Amino acid sequence: MQVTSVGHAGLFIESKGGTILCDPWVNPAYFASWFPFPDNSQLDWAAYREPDYLYVSHLHRDHYDPDFLRDGVSHDTTVLLPDYRTPDLENALRALGFRSFVHVPNSQPITLDRGLRVMIVALVSPSDGPIGDSALAVDDGEAAILNQNDAKPIDLEPLKSFGRFDAHFLQFSGANWWPMVYDLPENAKTAFGTSKRANGLARAYRYVEEIDARYVVPSAGPPAFLDDDLIGFNDVDNSPANPFPDHTVFVEYLRSHGRSNALLMVPGSTLRVANGEAIVRHPSEDALKVYEDKRSYLKAYAQRVRSRIAMERASWPAPGIDILGELKRRMEPLLRMADRVCTGVGAPLLLEIGDEDRIVIDFIDREVRPWNGEKCRYRFRFERPLVERLLADGEVDWVNSLFLSMRFRASRIGPYNEFVYTFFKCLSPERMAYAERWYAEQEDSPEEIRLGDWMVQRKCPHRGADLGHFGELHGDRLRCTMHGYEFDLSTGRCLTASDRPIRARRAEGDAEGTREEQHEVPED
Repeated sequence: MQVTSVGHAGLFIESKGGTILCDPWVNPAYFASWFPFPDNSQLDWAAYREPDYLYVSHLHRDHYDPDFLRDGVSHDTTVLLPDYRTPDLENALRALGFRSFVHVPNSQPITLDRGLRVMIVALVSPSDGPIGDSALAVDDGEAAILNQNDAKPIDLEPLKSFGRFDAHFLQFSGANWWPMVYDLPENAKTAFGTSKRANGLARAYRYVEEIDARYVVPSAGPPAFLDDDLIGFNDVDNSPANPFPDHTVFVEYLRSHGRSNALLMVPGSTLRVANGEAIVRHPSEDALKVYEDKRSYLKAYAQRVRSRIAMERASWPAPGIDILGELKRRMEPLLRMADRVCTGVGAPLLLEIGDEDRIVIDFIDREVRPWNGEKCRYRFRFERPLVERLLADGEVDWVNSLFLSMRFRASRIGPYNEFVYTFFKCLSPERMAYAERWYAEQEDSPEEIRLGDWMVQRKCPHRGADLGHFGELHGDRLRCTMHGYEFDLSTGRCLTASDRPIRARRAEGDAEGTREEQHEVPED
């Protein structure tokens, strides 16, 4: 099997059972804020135009590039479709012209033509990507790879049962706006940024440990921020407070934890896997120099795309839109159907749009109205052209467009609240209905595990991660390394966000009828 990096999370897999093009990303994403890093524009994209299969992991725009998929990939190819509970991804690909789909059952291996065995693990929480995220496992009989990209599976048993992987591609860098856009003192930003970077690297390392592939390839990040307003977000000095470390940082992180099996790939690099061995060939002798002087590389890259950014900016304004009227028309019906989401937010949210509009989304009274000067727990400030463009395009996912652009400012009173961003991901009746059903279906499993001197529920209250794999105990505090959520076990209270409490009790020996498992808990 041979795997070619086509940039970011993009892979071109050549196997005995056919070729698979995964997550090709070429065009700038999120209001021209994100560009592939390193630059992949020099690739011969015609060589990847006619794969046997196309795999798009999810609808984040650094994985789903509609312009490239429309014009750069043959629509005769067969799409390997994750088993999502909403048809958003399939509908989007059909609208681009794709006609042939294989619906892959969630976490179940299937065999395609010519004996190629694949499995897709689909994540279906409203908080997973834009209504879903996924990972792809591939085995052609000679080699097996896991393309985890930036999915965060909570149940690892299906992946482990697929077989031993020769190569594991996974995300290690952030894809979020916290804490960079928040109105915080610089020392607080430094502290939160340091924590976020450490959490991301530790979570990726935990996946590496659990999957235990022969080789690990850092993938799916970070992007390049090339606009003058954003270029400072790039980690050019290996800062411990920057949540966007590059591939070399994760390689060194693995090495410092006793793993020397990480391989670096850049766009055009090939990985040949056979008989348990791996050989990487780069497109040129100096291909890895991009990491040696990243500041100069990004400066030159920014200069090359300056006109593209200017063209994108010129397309944003849509004058004449009544922003308050449009927000009322679109959001108030959603608020009326969003019982669980509105209860989860439980406060008014202020939108400051340009210099004039001050609009409140009131999650208590379920209305959108002008601000009357009251204190709001959540506050976002946007440039008016960005909101005009969202409304003109009928965008139903502001997270997968505006928020990930990092072209805004924010503040809040209190901890992170997942329901706020779930609302902005679900700006259509179909998506909101799905989110409400999903939250309604979440039942507290009675199964418990033992961690140190505590009996705790097996599934994390946040998104259901198995605490037997992802739980870390620090005294009476439990940390789920999946998303960095922490709980005070003595009270059950979530310490890091407005979220559901955890069920926990002191262990008093094995109770009859209770399944208990002893897990070794790593310490800091």
